Amino acid sequence: MSTRAMPDAGQTRLDITFPADVNRVAAVVDKVVALACQLHGETGKEQEIALALTEALANAVKHGSKNDPSLNVQCQVINEGPAMHIIVRDSGPGFDPRCVANPLELAGLTADHGRGLHMIRQLVDEVRFERNGAEIHMTKRF
Repeated sequence: MSTRAMPDAGQTRLDITFPADVNRVAAVVDKVVALACQLHGETGKEQEIALALTEALANAVKHGSKNDPSLNVQCQVINEGPAMHIIVRDSGPGFDPRCVANPLELAGLTADHGRGLHMIRQLVDEVRFERNGAEIHMTKRF
């Protein structure tokens, strides 16, 4: 795992790249939560960040990188004032998030996936996808 922290004027950045191995996810989440606590104190929002980031990283490893540790997953954190932006990238082809059924609706009740994306949307303030779905951008405000 490679980690690089870069303080900038009014902005703190953390870049982490790791092999697509689900056993590496917890260490990345711990680093991001520690940064959130360092910058914003313990607000109670760190658990929301931890859950959303765990889901996003697990999806990147499992779905985007097909559990192939020869591929990398990237996590970038940009903290600007009261907002923490977290970007997770995988090297997969992506997906159309609009095609993932809502687990609260009939079509999604019996689906074997989709609950993580729903949970992420509930835990952070903003979510958007780029690179054809191979990149998720999450914003949490403190």
